[in-house]
Amino acid sequence: MLIGAERRRASLDQIIQDEDDVAMAAVTLAELLVGVALADAKHRTKRQAFVDAVARVLPIEAYEAEVARAHAALMAHVRRVGRPRGAHDLIIAATARARDREVVTLESAGFEDLPGVSVRR
Repeated sequence: MLIGAERRRASLDQIIQDEDDVAMAAVTLAELLVGVALADAKHRTKRQAFVDAVARVLPIEAYEAEVARAHAALMAHVRRVGRPRGAHDLIIAATARARDREVVTLESAGFEDLPGVSVRR
């Protein structure tokens, strides 16, 4: 969702309502920072400003033992059912599961059918 918002040049106020309890997984911050690092000079400054604004406003959920346990359970699940997922998507899903949060995404395919993971598109 945040990457989509940055691409559309949406402000955080446009995508996050006052009553929303929003946080992001640490790996999401990494994905946003990769976008800054790979941007050409024309776009890098704007992307960096967006990431800085997001990091100032949203709490970042760390990858720690509880998230690692949820991540291991989800990795085992997708291997058992034979439906692999992106590594970052599984970490985001594990973070949401461990923290009892929803994954809010524009692309729900990586999060569908994961046990204990709620998804809002």
